[in-house]
Amino acid sequence: MNILIINGPNLNLLGKREPSIYGKSSFKEYLPRLKSEFPDTRIDYFQSNHEGEIIDKIHEADGNYHGIVLNAAAYTHTSIAIADAVAAVSVPVVEVHISNIYKREAFRHLSYIAANCIGSISGFGLKSYRLAVMSLVNW
Repeated sequence: MNILIINGPNLNLLGKREPSIYGKSSFKEYLPRLKSEFPDTRIDYFQSNHEGEIIDKIHEADGNYHGIVLNAAAYTHTSIAIADAVAAVSVPVVEVHISNIYKREAFRHLSYIAANCIGSISGFGLKSYRLAVMSLVNW
């Protein structure tokens, strides 16, 4: 099984950015632990601060991966284009958020992406990615 994790804007700053919300570990520090928990699954990783690059990566994943774990970050609440990209591909997508978006500002309660995903996971810190990969492995 091949799974692609896509992280959106500012997630390259995990470990530095608002550690009270996002924790003190970077995603690159967490990724080897995540991969070790799924030794029979190839997990690739992509991060971009640019909406178009995220859309292109979603398109490229179709037919090349068995699933996508997508943390679109702030684009979750603003990008109809990313939502349309998720809807356009046949590969299942799980939306992920490190923080519980429903305990935060009201504008974060709206996800344009969620309706096009097989599920959404939020609020479990970096473990949200583990739960998403587990759901795709067992899909």
